[in-house]
Amino acid sequence: AAAGPERPQVVSHVQQALNYTVFDCKWVPRSARLLCVGSAARGTGLIQLYELHGGRLELLREIEKPKPIKCGTFGATSLQQRYLATGDFDGNLNIWNLEAPEIPVYSVKGHKEIINSIDGVGGLGIGEGAPEIVTGSRDGTVKVWDPRQNDTPVANMEPVQGESKRDCWTVAFGNAYNQEERVVCAGYDNGDIKLFDLKTMSLRWETNIKNGVCSVEFDRKDINMNKLVATSLEGKFHVFDMRTQHPTKGFASLSEKAQKSTIWQVRHLPQNRDIFMTSGGSGSLHLWKYEYPAQRSKKDSEGSEMGVAGSVSLLQNVTLSTQPISSLDWSPDKKGLCVCGAFDQTVRVLIVTKLNKI
Repeated sequence: AAAGPERPQVVSHVQQALNYTVFDCKWVPRSARLLCVGSAARGTGLIQLYELHGGRLELLREIEKPKPIKCGTFGATSLQQRYLATGDFDGNLNIWNLEAPEIPVYSVKGHKEIINSIDGVGGLGIGEGAPEIVTGSRDGTVKVWDPRQNDTPVANMEPVQGESKRDCWTVAFGNAYNQEERVVCAGYDNGDIKLFDLKTMSLRWETNIKNGVCSVEFDRKDINMNKLVATSLEGKFHVFDMRTQHPTKGFASLSEKAQKSTIWQVRHLPQNRDIFMTSGGSGSLHLWKYEYPAQRSKKDSEGSEMGVAGSVSLLQNVTLSTQPISSLDWSPDKKGLCVCGAFDQTVRVLIVTKLNKI
């Protein structure tokens, strides 16, 4: 890890005990608020909205729903509305107005089984093109939804005839830098990573990292694809350089063994795309910095361009819990402010210092 007093420190600012299992936590854009979603002991779903007041979290609202809620995103909504899209254990995609959360503003039975992962793009003033939501499910399908259209997905990526269905654990949007371009990356329980091009409605690239893919994220959604991080069950993560796609070798990548246990999540710092945090099954967080190589591409013997992977350095790591930290979200507004939820039924607000010195 980086040495000396300039190293970032990860400071636990507030801890809040919860009486339910938290699966996801998110900052509400342009506010000092955050929310947690999860599963109550009696098998219902919960959405809790908190406000950060100095050194404590004040519960503003608790909303109970029929089914446990696995994941949420604000990514496909406007900054004015800040609607929350959620995926639940029954395969429902719902969009909630947190000011009037009794009835969803949009609802569709999106999948036959649990929605494991959700992402949004085209909202919050980030990314070009229509607001869209992507959901990945245990039923093996990945679907893209435009909330302005009724109950049919605008894209449906499912196993081809005769191919066994794999549990999709993670989805992410990328490449949304103009009105036409957009991709979805999906990771599966068998180590498959698939990149779907929504412009051509085709599978653009696939690879396998040999272990279940827990989390994928582009360093930015709204630029030409630059980097993709994928984390795995076996404590490894992979960074793919997405700028140059070789006709046979695909994208250059590096892999790093971060720890012995599962890496549940990766999240890039909104204010610096080369810094990212991973959260682990051992209750730890690791803060990383990506270093680009001197040249990002070279020609192979046939004259085809191929990418060159860089390297990563560990800036800081901290153990916060005895249980896995399963969700993580950076504040889009305050640099270094972070929230994480763990299976010890605790949500923690963290402050990462000295990020402007890196």
